[in-house]
Amino acid sequence: GDDSWWNRPVDGTANASVATTSARNLLIRRVAYPEFLMRQPIRVLSEGTLQRDVPVANLWKDRSLVNIGPQLKGYPESELEVVPSTELQKIRSTITNSTERLYQPNDAIALAENTFAIADLGTNLTGFIGAQVRCSKPTTLYITFDEVLTKADVDSKRLGCVNAVCYELTPGTYNLESFEPYTMRYLKLNVLAGSCEVKGLYLREYVNPEVDEASFSCSDPGLNRIFDAARQTFRQNAVDIFMDCPSRERAGWLCDSFFTSRVAFDLCGNTKIEKNFLENFLLPTKFAHLPEGMLPMCYPADHDDGIFIPNWAIWFVIELEEYQARSGDHELVAALQPRLQALNEYFQKFKNSDGLLEKLQSWVFVEWSQANSFVQDVSYPSNMLYAAALDAAGRMYGESSLCEEAEQIRETIRRQSFDGEFFVDNALRKDGRLEVTRNRTEVCQYFAFFFDVATPKTHAQLWDRLVHQFGPQRKTTGAFPEVHPANAFIGNYLRFELLSRYGHPAQIKKELADYYLYMADRTGTLWENVDAGASCNHGFASHVAHTFYRDLLGIREVDTQQKTVRLGIADVGLDWCEGKLMTPQGPVVVRWWKDKSQTLCHVEVPAGYVLQNDNPPGSVTIQ
Repeated sequence: GDDSWWNRPVDGTANASVATTSARNLLIRRVAYPEFLMRQPIRVLSEGTLQRDVPVANLWKDRSLVNIGPQLKGYPESELEVVPSTELQKIRSTITNSTERLYQPNDAIALAENTFAIADLGTNLTGFIGAQVRCSKPTTLYITFDEVLTKADVDSKRLGCVNAVCYELTPGTYNLESFEPYTMRYLKLNVLAGSCEVKGLYLREYVNPEVDEASFSCSDPGLNRIFDAARQTFRQNAVDIFMDCPSRERAGWLCDSFFTSRVAFDLCGNTKIEKNFLENFLLPTKFAHLPEGMLPMCYPADHDDGIFIPNWAIWFVIELEEYQARSGDHELVAALQPRLQALNEYFQKFKNSDGLLEKLQSWVFVEWSQANSFVQDVSYPSNMLYAAALDAAGRMYGESSLCEEAEQIRETIRRQSFDGEFFVDNALRKDGRLEVTRNRTEVCQYFAFFFDVATPKTHAQLWDRLVHQFGPQRKTTGAFPEVHPANAFIGNYLRFELLSRYGHPAQIKKELADYYLYMADRTGTLWENVDAGASCNHGFASHVAHTFYRDLLGIREVDTQQKTVRLGIADVGLDWCEGKLMTPQGPVVVRWWKDKSQTLCHVEVPAGYVLQNDNPPGSVTIQ
């Protein structure tokens, strides 16, 4: 398409009226601008016909259509001249040509009335949809899109939003580009009236430009595809803040950000986006729709209905400690101390006689699994998380009493929650007494070990079960059916953290393929859930890239404040592995390979950095 308007100077002869507004304090941008590179489809998958006005027994109507009011702004359905979501549901597609062909930008896709064509971008991408469209008669063109195909078709409502752009065109030739960025692998051209020819289809990317220098490669092609999917997921979810997804919400959620921020440091070598994100929780004088002391669950798109996730505010504290270590930004951490004190004061009123949080309000969230059904009255995972946050705050601000309280909470959880086999998720208050339930979930076990309530030494049998009988293999073995399985967010990610912490890198290598290869191969990005029922491009999922660098490549830690790189290369069943991650002072490059019984390694670190070799003597030869 003709994109000269991006750089075209304003015509000096044009007349325009100008209004002056009051002066605003603008924040420093800090982060790099996208490059807006253009991508085109790889192939045309199919073509066919459209049947209109098909009866639909139960029309899907999104809240953005039917819940318009004081809290959710918009135009009521009765005032809309066109309702695309309803119109699209009344269309039935029939494929008449399923012969795939390479997409050629100069070959027009000719579409008569009530016909369609589906194009494949080859991988999930985010950006602005563009094309040149020529029509000789009045034409209605719907471009629908999605991340996956549903029964060989594009389901524009699969994601719970309306993935469609509608153009009503008079005869002529148009260079069209959508005003908003969207996420898709597949796009479908639907002509509902008239006819047209479409050439030069493209998607102008709206992504983070800083990730291209970071790299990873190894002797396993499947693992390489997973890493590429993780990097692709990050670049689309980290343009100016950390988003949960670039499609449905584009919102900056806490907890998600704990994981995404680690990847940003690896791939970009800086904490610019994380600083942008975290300072949003400092700048407002108050949060109008939240209880005193509570932090928004997402920002800058928090809800005005008063709903909040208390767990996400606790994750904020834990991320802040990691941010301080990454960035050395003690100023922001100090400035946030009053906010953290107010948050802790908020939680005081929920403490019971055992010192545990009880009957937390609003949306108590552990993970997207059955665990979210076991969050009252006392949620043990929530209290495990809270103890970790007290510890983090105690270390950041030198308040030992917080660390002592954290250990008391952990000891109480050990006494109440562990039933001899597993940690139980919750306890209920009955007739004034707290009764521990029999509700047990996989993610609760991961919380216990991740937040130091348990260790492989203190709970050896449970740890052995988690390592060898849980994880992806449980789908086929059916072990411990009474323990509800974890989902991607966040249980499966905590599992990888624990396998790394306690020395199981070879198992990490195997389970990476089990958990993520089917995602990488289907969309080229990583998903919100273990299935494709929601977003297939979720920012936190890019944390897999951090796992690759740390556990497969062997860069155990990069401390940019102390200028040290810790190297620990394990036998993970690969013949060779190489990668580059970034720091503010330049890249860290590691390349290792097997030579008979030896592991040889080449390492490059920025000037002034000290390399710490954590490998056993004689196991790895650094050249």
